[in-house]
Amino acid sequence: MKIESFELERSQSLWENRVDYNLTESGVHPYNIKEIMNQAEIDELLSLRIGYGQTNGSIELRETISNLYPSSNKDQILVTNGSAEANFISMWSLLKPEDELVLMLPNYMQIWGIANSFGVKVKPFYLKFEDNWEPDLSELQELISDKTKMIAVCNPNNPTGAILEEKDMHEIVNLAKEADAWIYSDEVYSGVRIDGGVEDPTFWGMYDKTIVCNGLAKSYALPGLRIGWLTGPEEFIEEAWGYHDYTSISTGIISQQIASLVLKPNLRKRILERNRDILKTNLSALTKWLDQHPEIFEYVLPRAGGMVFIKYDLDINSTELARKLREEKSVLVVAGDCFGMDNYIRLGIGSEKEYFLKGLSLVDETLQELKKS
Repeated sequence: MKIESFELERSQSLWENRVDYNLTESGVHPYNIKEIMNQAEIDELLSLRIGYGQTNGSIELRETISNLYPSSNKDQILVTNGSAEANFISMWSLLKPEDELVLMLPNYMQIWGIANSFGVKVKPFYLKFEDNWEPDLSELQELISDKTKMIAVCNPNNPTGAILEEKDMHEIVNLAKEADAWIYSDEVYSGVRIDGGVEDPTFWGMYDKTIVCNGLAKSYALPGLRIGWLTGPEEFIEEAWGYHDYTSISTGIISQQIASLVLKPNLRKRILERNRDILKTNLSALTKWLDQHPEIFEYVLPRAGGMVFIKYDLDINSTELARKLREEKSVLVVAGDCFGMDNYIRLGIGSEKEYFLKGLSLVDETLQELKKS
């Protein structure tokens, strides 16, 4: 098996700690421990014995997570090392060579790379920029065959920040039922809806062959904990746990204890409110900046998540533009090429405001230089 290069992650890993302004992050400015735990909780954490935790996640943590998904229980939850491991385990345990995976694009390209490397036939259906990043479900219907094993979506979407309408979700469920296919829903950006709507809808509870992936890295601003999870039917979770035994075995016991606190209702509410405020503030600033360059940029406002996917009209490839910004201005952005879409860039909007605005001002310098050339 040959693994294809994961360009998005490799690019970020190479450069994110070597530039002055990293605008690639799709999450929110991280918390520190003192901001989310009181002294008694910190003292309890400091007295924790650093042994192996329960490999599928502590009972307390799995029960706390299950409370986020109506009619689920702790045995329908598997705690993983970030949502990346959750994605890997799910694809590895469910998809076999010659199966077909119908995948929403654009998307975080991990599932694309994993499935291709496993010999799975990946058939993309697209969100359309000209339709405000809504999907063409007739296209999806045409792609489904008797070999379709899974329909995978990212909702809210990375990199566009789009959210599927409820009617579209029901239509996707109906198509999955007809094909007896799994729905795999990456919902790691749920909880930070910035368009004024209620909390993001979930595929959980709509269909019995649904698996939901989530974690603490993005909406919760706690990427360093490396806590993700899968919610699904008990039989699937039991099997996925077996695959987890062959990957990382377990998540860290310290991270599990902190996550159990974070996901309790009151603290969870406070964390998500803080993060929504940061995203709304920076999105407002970014919108004003983009509107100063109407001849260059087109965009659809994200409805959730920590990023904006921006279309540009410049005579420069997106990878080359990202390289130019990195080398000349020490600013890192994600090239649209990482999503198979040139003439786009993804900007993260979750950093501290002054840092974010300084990064934008340096991008602005490059735009002025490109206009003159």
